[in-house]
Amino acid sequence: MDTMLELLAKNWAWVLVRGIFTIVFGALAVFWPGITLLALVILFGAYAVVDGITAIVMGLRRHTGRGFLIFMGVLGVVAGVIALVWPGISALALLYVIAFWAIVTGIGSLVNGFGLGRDAGGRWLFILSGLAGIVLGILLLAKPGEGAIALVVTIGFFAIVWGLLTVITSVRLRRLSKEI
Repeated sequence: MDTMLELLAKNWAWVLVRGIFTIVFGALAVFWPGITLLALVILFGAYAVVDGITAIVMGLRRHTGRGFLIFMGVLGVVAGVIALVWPGISALALLYVIAFWAIVTGIGSLVNGFGLGRDAGGRWLFILSGLAGIVLGILLLAKPGEGAIALVVTIGFFAIVWGLLTVITSVRLRRLSKEI
């Protein structure tokens, strides 16, 4: 049976894909802050579907503890499909979807980080990205009226940071995969 670290190391490329898509999503949101809410909904929907499918694939490759990863993936796909099918949802509904999604995926990263054990080199990156997700979700829930542009830019910066941490983690996992 593979440990969580071995599983992640074997699937480092999927972790990299998640990181790259997260950075692209974040960059579009930051450098295109005048984006309409409709475009943001579509952009988020596409991102959430790709990220969710990636999480499901990683979960299906796991032998133990795969339920939460698959749950996170299904949640991402469902959130993405809802955003793509009903792009006219209100800004507040989008904000709540993104906030809860950020909290759940943040918890997932925390679970992965703590599941790696103290000796894992990239453990702190999972924990840091998890905390960032939870903080973003809480901030979005606490300050829903701050405006669409602030929301777009905030989500964009968060996604860039999360994506960079995920890419760095994938590089470390790739190195570990050669040792396993």
